[in-house]
Formats: sequence, C-alpha cells, structure tokens
Amino acid sequence: MAAMAHPTEHGHGGHAHSNEHGHAARGGTPRPRVAVVKFASCDGCQLTILDLEDLLLELSEHFEIVDFPEASSARSNGPYDVLFVEGSVSTPDHLRRIGELRKQARVLVTIGACATSGGIQALRNWADHDAYRAAVYPTPEFVESLARATPIAEHVPVDFELRGCPISPDQLVELLTALVTGRRPQLRDEAVCMECKRRGVVCVMSAQGIACLGQVTQTGCGAICPRMGRGCYGCFGPREQANAAGLARYLQASGERSAEEVGQLFAGFTAYSEPFRSTITDLGGTRGARRTGGAGHVAGGAYPPPGGAATGRASYLPGRPRMEGIDDDGR
Repeated sequence: MAAMAHPTEHGHGGHAHSNEHGHAARGGTPRPRVAVVKFASCDGCQLTILDLEDLLLELSEHFEIVDFPEASSARSNGPYDVLFVEGSVSTPDHLRRIGELRKQARVLVTIGACATSGGIQALRNWADHDAYRAAVYPTPEFVESLARATPIAEHVPVDFELRGCPISPDQLVELLTALVTGRRPQLRDEAVCMECKRRGVVCVMSAQGIACLGQVTQTGCGAICPRMGRGCYGCFGPREQANAAGLARYLQASGERSAEEVGQLFAGFTAYSEPFRSTITDLGGTRGARRTGGAGHVAGGAYPPPGGAATGRASYLPGRPRMEGIDDDGR
C-alpha cells in the first residue's frame, strides 16, 4: 500500500494499520482493505459503486473489499485502509458506531448527500421531531431516533467527501485512482453553471425564467437537470463561497415570490449544509416546521415558526411561461 495517498482534506492523520491480512495484488504488493458501511440513507450511493460493473473487476485488482453488505455477505470489523460511509447520523446507535468505525479507518470517505449534508431527513432539524415520529409510526415510543439528522463530519474527522444524490461515478473512480497512485484527487470546486457552459446548455434561468440553484451548487452531476430543461435543485450541495443569500434576494426582488417560497428552493437533499442552512432559516424554515409547529434546532437556537399555511415551492421567475412536464414543486 506504499502508493496510497495520505488524507489531507481535513488534516486528519489517519491510523497506520498494517495490511498483513490483505491479499496481494499483481507484483506482490498487499491491496488496501476497503469497506462500505451504511447509516440513514437509501443505498443509492452504494448502488452507484455497483453500477461501475466491469470496472469493478479492474478495481478489485487494486483494492480488497472486506465489508460491503450491498454486494457481499463477507464481514470485517477492521482495520480498514479506506472506509466509505453512506448516510447520516440519525439514531443513538449511529453515534456509537461512527466513533468506533473512525478508529478502525485510516482514510474515511463520506459518500452522498446524506453523509455529507444530513440528507433529506435533515429537514426534520427545523421541525418538531416527536410530532413527525408520532405522525409516521403507530407506536413511536419503539422508534429510537435523534431529534437531528446530521452529517458524519459533525461527529468524526472526515478525510474526503464525495457529494451528490447519488454520487458521481466519475468522481468515485477519480478518488480511488488518486488513493492507489498516491496523489491528491482532482475534484472540481465550481458551480453547475460552468458545466452548462462547457456543454453548451442554454441557461434555463435566463432563457425560460426557471428558478435554478446552479450558481451556488457544486458541479459533479454533469448539469443533468438544466440539460433536461429543469432548474438545478442543489443535490451536490453548496460550492465553496456560495452566495446563497444573494441568490435568495434576487429571487425575491420582483415581490411576486414570498420568502417562504424562495426558502423551499434550498430545502432539499443538502438543506443542512451551510450556507443553504442559514438561508432557509432566515427565510422562515421548512414546510415541515410549520406543519408540525416545530421550534427548530438550527443555527444554535430555536426560532418561532411563521404563521400561515404552507404553499408550493415556486420554480419559475415571475412573468415567465411554465414548461410542460414540470409540476408546481419544480420536479
């Protein structure tokens, strides 16, 4: 494993576990031990790994997958050279497990919006957790869950992040290649708008008036939504130094869209990532907080839920025609 890169993203030195139990790759060098674990998530990012299909055979020559429940019945308690973590911390058991897993992992990589941002389940962080639980489960007292769903990095050091819902297979391969060759992964930190320009995609916001988060969202998806004539809804999370508050002000500038409607644009898979989190809070929270009467737990304190009934998420700029095939939620 001499060629494997040391983690640098978060300054975590990792754990220099030996690879004495690993099987040798061609040339006699032990392969890095890789594991994939799941917390609160839909398994979509794990399926992205499996969707590499034939490429998995090539990867298996460089890595030994010792624990991956989605793909194999083989299990390992560690140590791991690379640990991929999907899902948010949402239960007391998750809190315990993530600390134990971090001790066993030399490099910890969070994969997907749930692990990096808290996921769609983090929308409950603005609402009344007990009210949600009682509305969903007939015997809520049997359900052990935390009041907040949080990203992995809030609890343990994370070495690398792969964002998205689901992750990009290209970014996954780039990270694995970088680890095995001993170099820094080349993952772009730029807005989705740049991807649109490279692909010659006409701006849906300028040309059709569709509200789009592409200006403040990190690329990685290939601008798939704008390519299909839809606005980006931020599934790769905010890019570095994203001016979410500025975009929110622009979307309200005409006076025809309420603060609540603009807030719903940011309240998706990556809502709990800053600065989306602060923008949502400043604009009044989420629909769930209003429906359950939740006081919220965001930004270090409670806030009073605004009055009035919740409305649909606005997806179009004022005065522009709607596109067929897109509903009032902009999906």
